Amino acid sequence: MKVSGPLTTWRTFVTVCRLGSLSAAAGEAFRLHAQTAVNAADRAFRAARDARDGSPARSLAVGATPSLAAGVVPAAMRRLLDEDGPLPWQLVPGLTGELYERTVNGELDLALVTDAPPGLPGDSRLERQFLGTDEMMVVLPAGHRLAGAGPARIEELADETWAEDNEGTAALLRQHAARAGVTARIDLNAADLPGKIALVATGHAIALTPSVMVTTLRADVTTLRLFDPPTRGIYSVRPRLDPHPSAELLIRQIVAIISLPIGRVGRLRSAHTDVTLRVLPDA
Repeated sequence: MKVSGPLTTWRTFVTVCRLGSLSAAAGEAFRLHAQTAVNAADRAFRAARDARDGSPARSLAVGATPSLAAGVVPAAMRRLLDEDGPLPWQLVPGLTGELYERTVNGELDLALVTDAPPGLPGDSRLERQFLGTDEMMVVLPAGHRLAGAGPARIEELADETWAEDNEGTAALLRQHAARAGVTARIDLNAADLPGKIALVATGHAIALTPSVMVTTLRADVTTLRLFDPPTRGIYSVRPRLDPHPSAELLIRQIVAIISLPIGRVGRLRSAHTDVTLRVLPDA
C-alpha cells in the first residue's frame, strides 16, 4: 500500500495554498476542502496499517483548549483506559476556533472547547454538547494579603496589576470588573498559561484562571474565589458523520471529572449529573 508519497504531495500542495500562491479567497476555499481530503486519506492509511499490524482499536484524536488539556482531558482519558482497556490516542492543544477547524477538516475526532469570548463558531457538520459551567478564579502569589481568604469582591482587587495570556480570559475579567464599576488593569501579557502563572508566582501580578486548572497550579501560588464569579461554558464538539466510537465514552468520563468538588480538578456545575448528554442545535 504505497500511499505515503501521494499524501506528501497533497500536503505540499495544501501548504502552498496556505502560503498564498493562489489568490486569498481561492486558496482558502481550496485549502479547506483539500485539507479534509488529505486528513481522510491519511486516517484511512493509518487505519489500514493498524489493522495490518494488529492495533487494538482506531486511534482517537482529541483536541482541547490549554486549560482543559492541562488536567481534565488527561485525567478523563486515564479513567477511560483503566475501565475499557488500551486505546491509542493523541492530544492536540489549541484555541476554540482552531480546534473547530481541525475537527471539520478531519484532524480531530473530538474537541473540548469553551464559549469564552469571542464565543463558539457555528458549523452544521459538527455536533456540539454542553458539558458544564466553569467558575473562573483569581490566582495570587502565595504571600498575597488575600491568600487563604474566603470569596472576595472584585473591588478589593481594583488596585492590583493583572496578567493575561489570551483575549478571551481578559474579556471575561474586564466584563466582570465593569459590572462592579471598577477597571481591571491588565498591564502584563504572557505567551501562555505557564507564563501567566510564572508572573503571578514571582509577584508581578495576579491573574484570572479557570477552576479546572486548580490542581495543575504551582505550589508557590494560591487561589481566591470571587463573589458572583465570571464563568464560561465547556462544550464537546465532534463530527456528525462517522463519529469515533470512543468519543462519547470519553465525554462521559470528562463529565464525571468536571463534576468533582473544587480542589480536585476544579469545580464545574455540570448539566449532566446522570451523564445523559444533550445535543444542542448548532448556532
